[in-house]
Amino acid sequence: MEAAPVSLITGITGFAGSHLAELLLSRGHRVYGTIRVRSRTENIEHLMNQINLVECDLTDAGSVDRLFSQVEPLYVFHLAAQSFVPTSWREPVLTFQTNVIGQINLLEAIRRHGYDPVIQIACSSEEYGAVRPEEIPITEDTPLRPLSPYAVSKVAQDLLGYQYFKSWGMRIVRTRAFNHTGPRRGEQFVASNFAKQLVEIELGMRPPVIEVGNLEAKRDFTDVRDIVRGYLLAVQQGEPGEVYNLCSGRSVKIERLLEMLISLSGLEVEVRQDPARMRPSDLPVLEGDYSKFHQRTGWQPEIELEQTLSDLINYWRSRLAG
Repeated sequence: MEAAPVSLITGITGFAGSHLAELLLSRGHRVYGTIRVRSRTENIEHLMNQINLVECDLTDAGSVDRLFSQVEPLYVFHLAAQSFVPTSWREPVLTFQTNVIGQINLLEAIRRHGYDPVIQIACSSEEYGAVRPEEIPITEDTPLRPLSPYAVSKVAQDLLGYQYFKSWGMRIVRTRAFNHTGPRRGEQFVASNFAKQLVEIELGMRPPVIEVGNLEAKRDFTDVRDIVRGYLLAVQQGEPGEVYNLCSGRSVKIERLLEMLISLSGLEVEVRQDPARMRPSDLPVLEGDYSKFHQRTGWQPEIELEQTLSDLINYWRSRLAG
């Protein structure tokens, strides 16, 4: 009988990490995940008896070295990050320590232990930044013009992945995921924030007023469950050294996203702009092209946006009603 593949997820307690853990378990993997002392675990509580958690601070090289003395993975999914753009404006140093130094520690530890896993690095569409109208839809060859400290940190992660592939022959596949949402998305992210506010209104926890930021921006949204399916295909079928966009190939105005959520909630609400929710610089349009990854793996999104948003509202109903 063939041994179950061993997969390591950094950031397993996060939004995408928890969905990836579910997918890997359903495919028969032995799943290990990194966790910090202060990590919140509500996203993986239902998986606790099926996964193996290892305490590890990626910004501490010794801690990462100890991780790989305990786990010899076939696949490494590097998802751990400071991933909220507004936080990167307030805490750029923390963002770089977590995202860039953390990844260097990870790759160096793998190298020191002599392991040869396939490594997926979760990069971001934010790297593209100041995209020109004639460059839509965005392909992997679109120039990177990052517009936030977070985006610059993800460019660094991305290019470090390429450098370690070229310099050391490490089997690294980079994925640039565009906006993704769904159940368990953190409340600081736009779709989840709107959904939570609507459910609070529904439950009488706040007046029928929804606070919003920039509604004019257009974003390419994919269901997180489609995204993590892409992550798995990236390590199974992706070409090491390459980078792949993961997206829906369609953009939707944030205003339209809000309208869909309000419609799904069945509520009548007042929409009010909150200046505190506006960013110092924001991208007008992010719309990707996933054809390179589709040609390599056959991947394409399967879950419609309306279903994703409905599941997101129901997630907040279950959280807040409890």
